Amino acid sequence: MARSALLDMAFGYMPAQILYAAVELRLADALADGPRTAEELAEETRAHAPSLHRLLRALTVLGAVRQVEPNRFALTEEGERLRPDAPGSICGLVALFCGPEVWRTWGDLVETVRTGEYAWERMTGMIPFEYFARNPEASATFNRAMAEDARNVAPALVRTHDFGRYRTIADIGGGNGTLMAAILRAVPGLRGVLFDLPAALEDAGRPLEEAGVADRCEAVSGDFFASVPEGADAYVLKSVIHDWDDEKAAAILRTCRAAMTPEARVLIVEPVLPPLVTPEYRRAIMSDVNMLVATGGRERTEAEFRDLLAAAGLRQVSISDLLEPTTYRIIEAARRP
Repeated sequence: MARSALLDMAFGYMPAQILYAAVELRLADALADGPRTAEELAEETRAHAPSLHRLLRALTVLGAVRQVEPNRFALTEEGERLRPDAPGSICGLVALFCGPEVWRTWGDLVETVRTGEYAWERMTGMIPFEYFARNPEASATFNRAMAEDARNVAPALVRTHDFGRYRTIADIGGGNGTLMAAILRAVPGLRGVLFDLPAALEDAGRPLEEAGVADRCEAVSGDFFASVPEGADAYVLKSVIHDWDDEKAAAILRTCRAAMTPEARVLIVEPVLPPLVTPEYRRAIMSDVNMLVATGGRERTEAEFRDLLAAAGLRQVSISDLLEPTTYRIIEAARRP
């Protein structure tokens, strides 16, 4: 049979679950000190050695490990990213997006398309953030994944946007403070307010302390549908608005507007879809379908963002170029008179 790109994609679940197994077994950590045999790794990870050997061969063809002898494997540079504390780690992202909750929602994509009702609530009986509130382990995985994503976009964000314009910024739904830490580190004298649900803020001290900016940031817990801290010069919403349908997204933006001074800005950091999609928007489109099944939210075009902002009493001021290597852009908005 002739090679088919579509058929290769149809088998894409296989590499995803191989990487997930490696993360769950913490194989990258076990290989951190040098090459080891499947038996040595099986003892440390409490796995079945012959089965683990087969998983290691699969990780070899994926480029995460290197087979130095028939039964001896070493971690590659790319495989280092499967370690939780490694620079550029994707451990949390793999654990979240290949883990059981998201995995089940994608398995119910057909029913979601037929009904328009997102799968997560159908699968778990609750909306995602209620589920995380009731499941601390799943919440920790989600927060770790969001911190990794924030770390990936932070360099381009601080390079693209002039945060020196502000005295105080508020990161709404800012999680453990990874993004806030990067912004404050880049702009001496800037002060921050980190705002999220109590569970998301539990680990907020560590990134801020490691960046040496903890003394310039206040952590405040709350519900962004009810209120957000007043008086900031800029309200950063990274990967927040796309989690919600238009009605709820507009409600979040109206809450921000109510807290803003006339000169303040809202900075939405999310993908912006073109009217006609092209292959380079693949990651953004996959994210859109993930929102379809997992949250009931969506990725939006620039026109859709303008409509959303208008519904919240805001207007678009500017939109940045891509924050490479991510698919994010910065939509800057101000209050309408």
